[in-house]
Amino acid sequence: MDVATHTDEMRSYRKTLLEMLLSEMASPNNNPYSNKVGPTEFDRAVEEYEAKWDALPHLRPRVKAEHDENPFIQRDYDYCIACYRCTNICNDWEQAAAITVDGRGQDSSIFTFFGNELIDSPCTFCGQCINTCPTGALTDRKVVSQDISAEDVDRTQSVCPYCGVGCGIEILTHDGEIIGAEPDFTAASRGSLCVKGQFASWEFVRSEDRLRHPLIKQPGGTFRKASWDEALDLVSSKFKDAIADEGPDSVVCWASARVVTEANYLMQKFARVAVGTNNIDNCSRT
Repeated sequence: MDVATHTDEMRSYRKTLLEMLLSEMASPNNNPYSNKVGPTEFDRAVEEYEAKWDALPHLRPRVKAEHDENPFIQRDYDYCIACYRCTNICNDWEQAAAITVDGRGQDSSIFTFFGNELIDSPCTFCGQCINTCPTGALTDRKVVSQDISAEDVDRTQSVCPYCGVGCGIEILTHDGEIIGAEPDFTAASRGSLCVKGQFASWEFVRSEDRLRHPLIKQPGGTFRKASWDEALDLVSSKFKDAIADEGPDSVVCWASARVVTEANYLMQKFARVAVGTNNIDNCSRT
């Protein structure tokens, strides 16, 4: 038996179904995700099958966008096609049960329990609902609020720097500046990110509080800028004094999950060979 999936008749059916969905949506031309980040999965299907937004009458009343106080997820159900991907992934994959379906048939909509804001729901802000949404009804508030254009957004595969799990992420950049992050499907994370990886794995790069040069603490608790040679000489002398006075086990080395494996290897080498102690640990264990 042969199963045909791309005949002219099937393409015609799919085009009609897409146009029926389009008749219940706001104009794709005003979709903030499509305009600022790039085409959605639904946009690509509409383009492939040459479906038209105005092919059928628009009878569904417009839905007011949800403006709750959470800083991460923007909801605009004018672009919702009731595919229920978000509720399925929230309930079955993340097991958070923060959102559900309210109503039946054409009157159904995505709903938080008791109509609460997301921040007052069991939502962990993992961002999975954003990543699975095919239309841009759910978007990253921080990304779509920026003055950017989809044509100038680049994507770079990377690894989340927040912990030692090594989740895959795609860094979104615009004119050389990081504007957001989305999960990448890798063996470590399989397309999932936590709230830090999804919404905060990149903001510190542009932070004004980020240290850009060594600082040496002075009497009185103030810090002054120093060169790398001066800072390293000071640290080296302090290590030598501690080892001479109290022995090598008076030194504790603390490795970081936010650096590459090679850097952690060098840290344990420094502790065991240069200092002569086994007092080394990593923040991933705490």
